[in-house]
Amino acid sequence: MSELTTVARPYAKAAFDFAVEAKAMDDWLVQLTFAAEVAKDTTVSGYISGGASVEQAQILFLNVCGEQINSECQNFLKVMAQNERLLVLPQVLEQFIALKADFDQEISVDVTSAVEVTAEQKTTLSAALEKRLARKVKLNCFVDASIVSGLVIKAGDMVIDGSIKGKLNRLATTLQS
Repeated sequence: MSELTTVARPYAKAAFDFAVEAKAMDDWLVQLTFAAEVAKDTTVSGYISGGASVEQAQILFLNVCGEQINSECQNFLKVMAQNERLLVLPQVLEQFIALKADFDQEISVDVTSAVEVTAEQKTTLSAALEKRLARKVKLNCFVDASIVSGLVIKAGDMVIDGSIKGKLNRLATTLQS
């Protein structure tokens, strides 16, 4: 998986840089999302990886995408097709989304709690995380009764485990040491 991410990174960066320059980031996001879904399709991916020539794969892919993508995105996809990289479009999309979130100073935060988080708690938590992370925060709340009580907050590489389950696990580890 990391190999695909490494391959996808320069394409995502190029698409992102062009989108920023053209002030068309949302348009590119929509187009890349559509193209990534086409690349995920089993029929299309089978055709592309199944020995079709580069030209045939390019023609098929652009025909399937049709009017959903503009000429700049078509050129981008042609370059990817010529380099036989159309199958990494889902990873290109992931990288593009990450670059866009970083550019927009946004971060997606997963919050897991034992019970449903109220609107007031979401507002308070969001404000505190925005202050700590210096970014706009988008909360994704989940309920998992196995954590007993408290919260587990995941934002990128940062994890804050304030759950009873986590505290008990750390205590057990300490006692076993």
